[in-house]
Amino acid sequence: MCGIVGYVGGQSALDVVVAGLKRLEYRGYDSAGVAVLADGGLAAAKKAGKLVNLEKELVGRPLPAGATGIGHTRWATHGGPTDTNAHPHLDNAGRVAVVHNGIIENFAELRAELAERGHELVSETDTEVVAHLLAESFSSCGDLAESMRLVCRRLDGAFTLVAVHADEPDVVVGARRNSPLVVGLGEGEAFLASDVAAFIAYTRSAIELGQDQVVELRRDAEGGGAAGVSVAVTDFHGAPGEARSYHIDWDSSAAEKGGYDYFMLKEIAEQPKAVADTLLGRIDPAGSLTLDEVRIPDSVLREIDKIVVIACGTAFHAGMIAKLAIEHWTRIPCETELASEFRYRDPILDARTLVIAISQSGETMDTLMALRHAREQGAKVLAVCNTNGSTIPRESDAVLYTHAGPEVAVASTKAFLTQLIACYLVALYLAQVRGSKWGDEVRDVVRELSAVADRVERVLETMEPVRELARSLADKNTVLFLGRHVGYPVALEGALKLKELAYMHAEGFAAGELKHGPIALIEKDLPVVVVVPSPRGRSVLHDKIVSNIQEIRARGARTIVIAEEGDEAVVPYADHLIRIPATPTLLQPLVSTVPLQVFACELATARGNEVDQPRNLAKSVTVE
Repeated sequence: MCGIVGYVGGQSALDVVVAGLKRLEYRGYDSAGVAVLADGGLAAAKKAGKLVNLEKELVGRPLPAGATGIGHTRWATHGGPTDTNAHPHLDNAGRVAVVHNGIIENFAELRAELAERGHELVSETDTEVVAHLLAESFSSCGDLAESMRLVCRRLDGAFTLVAVHADEPDVVVGARRNSPLVVGLGEGEAFLASDVAAFIAYTRSAIELGQDQVVELRRDAEGGGAAGVSVAVTDFHGAPGEARSYHIDWDSSAAEKGGYDYFMLKEIAEQPKAVADTLLGRIDPAGSLTLDEVRIPDSVLREIDKIVVIACGTAFHAGMIAKLAIEHWTRIPCETELASEFRYRDPILDARTLVIAISQSGETMDTLMALRHAREQGAKVLAVCNTNGSTIPRESDAVLYTHAGPEVAVASTKAFLTQLIACYLVALYLAQVRGSKWGDEVRDVVRELSAVADRVERVLETMEPVRELARSLADKNTVLFLGRHVGYPVALEGALKLKELAYMHAEGFAAGELKHGPIALIEKDLPVVVVVPSPRGRSVLHDKIVSNIQEIRARGARTIVIAEEGDEAVVPYADHLIRIPATPTLLQPLVSTVPLQVFACELATARGNEVDQPRNLAKSVTVE
């Protein structure tokens, strides 16, 4: 959550920073602001609400032109979303400006110290403390990077900080602890941002910063070309720090809507390609798996006696499906845990435990802290992630990158499907290494996975009746979702999408639990979505869920049934029937989830909601 942009170079800093903030709007925010160094001073503007409010402010009160600047979109933590609490925050003299993501846990103590020394703090935020501390340190040492190091050593919590000082007009300094920050390198210019999307229109060369590092971007005003900007990375104590350079493998067009009304619609449509891309390079000509990114030796994987999947939100639902596949194919006991609860229950882990951490952004704080706890207990950690160079893969023993490309909409779609593909690959690889499945059995599943992209495409081609159905339910207050086996996590995911986008009461239940309480909710005309398992692979489950459909329909519910082609047993009991291609049971979520994504998006649109940026939500949750 929150977006940070910093710039130093030869262009208009204000133009670059505002453009970068626009590309970070998907992260979620409730106020925005910018600061520019020009004419020996510092000028800032900030407004509560969307970026358009800030842009109107800049039209009415233009800032001076300058080549160094910072900007921020804020998600309120300390203090409400007001003009005063918006970032950047300045010191009393107006010489320092700082923007901040995260939470500074000891800010109250630091604020009291500053007040005793005569500082006047005007906001309710923890961030303003940093601006005043930087000003104090700079007055002593005269160097912004060293000031940042001194201040960071006093801060507790998770933070990304980016600052400028009027006395160093060609310098931008950043620091990170448990919160993302990346450097972009252009020709005679450099960028700092919380996400590469902020500067992808200008450069695809990036540097990832490590934990507890400070970076200084310094421009030689007389220099030109790439040599015109220097980048210095240190730890918080001034020791030189390592920073890995990498190339961003997507361009700015990938983060644009491409003719769709919403990013979410575009990302739903991109799922066939994303699924295919995630499989690329991981299957050799003989049909065996070659997961080069899994750097854990096969000898260690053979000794694993327990697997724990940790994740949050949509990724947690992917983890629930992963558990079923892992246990079925490897016969290793597997648990799925909410990352936000994991370390607080004192989990039993050791060197023979494999923890699989799933995160689209690679910066999900709950998952990161759970990962660290697992490693402290001696467990091996494998990350499933969509974002190259992010923190979770860097701190894991191994990583399997999904190749979904940038996912801008807050509600996850293609990231979910590619997480499933990655988890299936991990499960099959473990089965291959441990010999729990024969080579031809692994190849059979791989062939089915390779056919999924076409099946998802077929689903997308038949979604107009689903959209019509969604529009007809726009006035409803509640929708229930039922599923069994892999259909249960799909039901949870369908309910989550409806909560996120349509702001409706939506709940997912295991269909077998219906008689243990939830059936009391069933009333006349209540929409109930039922995800039906294949009658081929799990015939007992299929028969039972058909009975569930009969039970709820007998009580007046409006049944919306997702069933595979050729399943005629459900036809008499379905008020609305959504067909999906026949797919092996464990892989069915790859096709059964897609209609629920379309359903939620269309229903939210019909209710007049903001699809890409639903209220109160952020794309990447970087605080606990």
